[in-house]
Parts: sequence; structure tokens; C-alpha cells
Amino acid sequence: MNTKQIAAEALNLPSEARAKLALDLIESLDNLTTVEIEALWMTEAARRADQIDRGVVELIDSDVVAAQVRELLL
Repeated sequence: MNTKQIAAEALNLPSEARAKLALDLIESLDNLTTVEIEALWMTEAARRADQIDRGVVELIDSDVVAAQVRELLL
């Protein structure tokens, strides 16, 4: 079973079971070594860079984001 199949199965669980599963998964990350964490961040950075290169995501200027955050907090 691949991760897409697992995710599809998990999304069919009742909300309480999904919340418990999510918490269990997040807590399992606490046991990772520094090397494992760095490898995960490098994988995520590569995934995001690929999305940018392919034009899949829209980049937003940091000044725009900061202004939106300020607006939300006021």
C-alpha cells in the first residue's frame, strides 16, 4: 500500500480517529535524529523548489504577506 492509498483510507475515518492518527504521526516525528530531520527538510525544500520551477505555486512578495498578516492581527 502506498502513501496515497493510506491517506485515502485515513481520510475516510471518523474525525476523532483522524485527529488521533494525526497526533500519533506528529508525535512520531519527535523521535527522529537531527540527521533524519535535516534530510526531511532537504526533501521538502527540493519539493517546493520543483513546484516553483514548474509554476505550480504562486509566489507572493514578502511585503504583501507582511501587510496581510498585519491586517489580520489588527
